[in-house]
Amino acid sequence: MLSIFFMILIFLASIFASLGFIHIFQLNSYRHVRFLRWAKENKAKFLPYVLVLVLTLIFSLVNNVIGFPFVVIVSVIIAFLSMKKKAKKPLVYTKRVQRLLVTISILELFLALSSLIFKADPLLSAVGFGFTPLIVLLADVINKPIEKSINNYYINDAKKILKSAKGKLKVIGITGSYGKTSVKFYLTSLLSSEFNVLCTPESFNTPLGVVRTVRSSLSAMHDIFVCEMGAKNVGDIKEICDIVSPDHGVITSVGPQHLETFKTLDNVKKTKFELAEEIEGNLFLNGDDENITAYNKNPNAIYYGFSEKCDYRAEIISVSMHGTEFKITKKDGTSCEYSTKLIGTLNVLNIVGAVAVSNTLGIPLESLKPQVRKLSVVPHRLELINRGNVSIIDDAYNSNPSGAKAALETLSLFDGMKILVTPGMVELGEKQDECNYNFGVQASSVCDFVAVVGKKPPQQSILRGLKDSGLSEDKIFSADNLNEAITKVYSLSSDKRKIILLENDLPDNYL
Repeated sequence: MLSIFFMILIFLASIFASLGFIHIFQLNSYRHVRFLRWAKENKAKFLPYVLVLVLTLIFSLVNNVIGFPFVVIVSVIIAFLSMKKKAKKPLVYTKRVQRLLVTISILELFLALSSLIFKADPLLSAVGFGFTPLIVLLADVINKPIEKSINNYYINDAKKILKSAKGKLKVIGITGSYGKTSVKFYLTSLLSSEFNVLCTPESFNTPLGVVRTVRSSLSAMHDIFVCEMGAKNVGDIKEICDIVSPDHGVITSVGPQHLETFKTLDNVKKTKFELAEEIEGNLFLNGDDENITAYNKNPNAIYYGFSEKCDYRAEIISVSMHGTEFKITKKDGTSCEYSTKLIGTLNVLNIVGAVAVSNTLGIPLESLKPQVRKLSVVPHRLELINRGNVSIIDDAYNSNPSGAKAALETLSLFDGMKILVTPGMVELGEKQDECNYNFGVQASSVCDFVAVVGKKPPQQSILRGLKDSGLSEDKIFSADNLNEAITKVYSLSSDKRKIILLENDLPDNYL
């Protein structure tokens, strides 16, 4: 009976320990390759499980009576400590996670019962705990056919809903290496003055995120569906286009992002322009992005930006602590002045893109003035927060080289002690070291103080860039975590207002 009790304990320890690895698996988009890459970069996290396997082997050969209880106690402690760690973004218990837990439970139960049924060494049931990370992946492989069947059902249902709305509903697809979420929300706000608009919420830019939006929120009352389209692999944009069949498209930027999976910048360009190949209506492009203008083959594309070649051009930009004022001029010479509480030229660029689409769809420039004035900041995207004698520019959403550079340019516009807090950039493949190093160089020319969060290769590259470009040691701080970095920068003494740029906030699987 005591053996059964210990087997129940180690079974429960295995299930609770698996939650930590499921969490990492979820943060890595349920991709086996990315999970294994994380495992390779975080070998130390697997040492407790290797210890259990070693102890199991030793006690199997030496002393069962003492061994099994000891291994169980060690396993329970490991499981408890793994659960105790607080995550920035907790595990979301989706239906997929629930199904994964059921399969893991069956596999762990099978190992435990095998020891009893075949009267095998009870220590063998501890093997299940030692192999917890692999069992999580095995469970996902077993569940693959089920997941694929469920996903296909949801996708086909969403297609039926969209097909029934054909003729009345216009779909606008938005993609880009950065700026797509901001343009999506700004465009939705502007169009809502004259149309009933639905957009994908937050960063729901995957096929299943789009499908979920359509199935749960699209109704016969909607005139326009603004659909954000994200991508990490060639073909990802086309996959979403096959679901929603976009009428119009916006490409906000093309740059070195997710190179870990894209491999090359050419693949990024090809993937973003999958949207251009799928639409029959208007194609709106950032005319200041050389990667876009050089790649585009659509002679009727509508360009927006700051240069004179653009069909919608922003000029006379004035930025203050209270927001930004600017003028938009069309190619035919007509123009309109706007003001917004949003800050930075990057936000202006995104607003110009939204104005270009709205005006092309029939809303006069003058009618858009109050809508632009009412635009709300998209959380964690150059969001200005004033707290006493400190101003925080929250740009914590996943960063990229172009976006990071634009954020530094925004920081440079402010008067005060300019401070950067960042863990750097990830998912840049072979370019990761170079991009983070360049980011450090760029930051040194703008910032009075830089706090680098984390001590892995991306952060080390930033530190080298800062030091090589001449920023003194007393103006650089290497922090273990975000809280330590924030505490440090708040403790700095200055007779000027502190302007703190929070650039990027990596999830747990990168720190």
